[in-house]
Amino acid sequence: MTITDEDCLAETLAFNRQFEATAASRPSRGQAPDAAVLARLRRNRLGGRTPPVRLPQGRPRLVADDVRVRVFVPDRVDGVYLHLHGGGWAFGSADGQDERLWQLAEQTHLAVVSVDYRLAPEHPFPAGPDDCEAAARWLVTHAETEFGTRRLLIGGESAGAHLSVVTLLRLRDRHGVAGAFRAAHLLFGPYDLSMTPSQRLFGSKPLLSNTDTLHGSYELFTPGATAEQRRDPAVSPLFADLTGLPPARIVVGTEDPLLDDSLFLAQRWRAAGAPVRLGVVAGAMHGFTLFPLTVTERELRRQHRFLATA
Repeated sequence: MTITDEDCLAETLAFNRQFEATAASRPSRGQAPDAAVLARLRRNRLGGRTPPVRLPQGRPRLVADDVRVRVFVPDRVDGVYLHLHGGGWAFGSADGQDERLWQLAEQTHLAVVSVDYRLAPEHPFPAGPDDCEAAARWLVTHAETEFGTRRLLIGGESAGAHLSVVTLLRLRDRHGVAGAFRAAHLLFGPYDLSMTPSQRLFGSKPLLSNTDTLHGSYELFTPGATAEQRRDPAVSPLFADLTGLPPARIVVGTEDPLLDDSLFLAQRWRAAGAPVRLGVVAGAMHGFTLFPLTVTERELRRQHRFLATA
């Protein structure tokens, strides 16, 4: 395992300490959030305190009959990036990252299609994955007509990274479409919902995600399921046959309870025969790209390079 960005570790850890101190003054979010907490989280950007900025370049539309997406089309289009947002499958939205997605579209010459999949607990598994699968199938069929290209990429952060892998597996297994997407970009995703060792051992440290908040998210997404049921490859892609999946870039921080998920997935992805670039960011917590850090600026540049050249 090669760890990057050690030269700015002091800044990253200082931010973590500041985040912990602020989080300690807020009510605990250890169990699955109730309706009031969910409503507050959904008003904000991935649970943050700053409401998202919505840009006119982001155009809402319906695809595959009834799946809502948000589309960003730059002047030059060399491919299409299917983006699946994070938020523990229970909050977040396709319009929560307009500025970042438009910047990605302009800098990589990719049209971006961000999926507004249905959220738990109102719509638990498999509703969200169903929407992502439907959007991906629509793109496979219509990308050339809609955007003038058949070069497709997929990715997301946190729950969106999980949904990206699930979507690729569904395309392969249900529709025989194994090579439609040329690459996957996976940021700090949960790939074993029965909990890897790093998830179980992380404890209650009040960073953006910890053992308790992960367990709460899993209960919202797969209510009442046992650990064994959550090991089903349809739910936890770490246990799936990964043969035929495209090259991937998998990124996680060393202070993320999902560290093992990315390390294990990278090994299994590589063993299945596809190239993998694994990025492990020194000191970074879960969701670090949400915050104004040096490692965030670097990670966004690396992400753009990967997607532009994949």
